[in-house]
Order: sequence, then structure tokens, then C-alpha cells
Amino acid sequence: MPIIHVNLIEGRPKEKVSEVIRNITATVSETLDAPAENVRVLVTEIPSTHWGAAGMPMSEKRVLNN
Repeated sequence: MPIIHVNLIEGRPKEKVSEVIRNITATVSETLDAPAENVRVLVTEIPSTHWGAAGMPMSEKRVLNN
């Protein structure tokens, strides 16, 4: 049973998260010849204050980019 973990910065619409789950499931199912009902996708949404890039939390980078 394939299990895929996806980490995202929180804030995306639920519809987009659902779309990611559907697309990943389809791709893994096709690639591994595994039934879609056996594919598990775990989505973890991380607060932007807890995700950093280039030494800065994403919450601060977003403020600078706006």
C-alpha cells in the first residue's frame, strides 16, 4: 500500500488540497500499477511561522513580498 506524505504551508483552499490528493493518487496508482483504493495520501499543513527558507520564516517573507 503506497503512502505519500505531502507538506504544505497552510492557507490553500480545501478544493486545491483535494485536487492534490486526487492527482497524486492517480499518478501513483498508474505508475505503480496499484489500485487507487490502496493509495494513501497524507497532507500536513504547516503554519507559515513554522516553515522557513533562506533563514527567514515564510510569514515574514510574505510580508516583505507584499
